[in-house]
Amino acid sequence: QVQLVQSGGGLVEPGGSLRLSCAISRNIFAIDHMAWYRQHPGEERELVAASTSGGSTIYGDFVKGRFLISKTNDRKMIYLQMNDLKTEDTAVYYCNALVRVFISSVPTDYWGHGPQVTVSS
Repeated sequence: QVQLVQSGGGLVEPGGSLRLSCAISRNIFAIDHMAWYRQHPGEERELVAASTSGGSTIYGDFVKGRFLISKTNDRKMIYLQMNDLKTEDTAVYYCNALVRVFISSVPTDYWGHGPQVTVSS
């Protein structure tokens, strides 16, 4: 019922910025939980940022104030603003959302396809 379509990945120089976008394919009632994860080659997937529908946020220890998770008021777009990027931020980034399509819907977990972010001179 829902697809998460990511964009905004690519190549950026150290110290630069990127904004990752995650488009939700249809109108929904609520995002109960949203998050961004990343995965380095050969490593386990790790949490970058997460937010509940109530506005509570959690960031990975490596973020250190550089990133911000947000969504549009119509709940059709999730963003990860990344500033002061470092080479160690190079990874595949995945958006994740726990979605209720309708008020009575069972919350369902959806994942984006995970574009590559590369930070390099």
